[in-house]
Amino acid sequence: KTFKSDVVVEKIKVARSFGDLSENSEYDAAKDEQGFIEQDIQRIEHMLRYALIIEDNGDNNVIQIGKTVTFVELPGDEEESYQIVGSAEADAFKGKISNESPMAKALIGKNLNDEVRVPLPNGGEMKVKIVDIK
Repeated sequence: KTFKSDVVVEKIKVARSFGDLSENSEYDAAKDEQGFIEQDIQRIEHMLRYALIIEDNGDNNVIQIGKTVTFVELPGDEEESYQIVGSAEADAFKGKISNESPMAKALIGKNLNDEVRVPLPNGGEMKVKIVDIK
């Protein structure tokens, strides 16, 4: 299997063969790409080193990381659902919010049918009612 880093190493070898490195844009681009790959590797290694496995305790009455929470913004009846995940997994477009977000911080530890005040970035707040926890 060929890894992206192997491809970059090959690009560096080819670029070196072009001669003078001081004015070799292919070499500079390949070295820059290698630097980005090294940063990605360090970030992933850090995530793996400090990863925590969160086990579901089976209690669907209390919100915790890993749970999917359905709530209704008050007043109103339109339901929204989000899974609370670690920051590395967060993707609002896929319905996954970070446990560090204001919404998740307000919801964690709350119970089914609780009404919760969630701070908004503009200094205001919204009130939601928890209608389901999975």
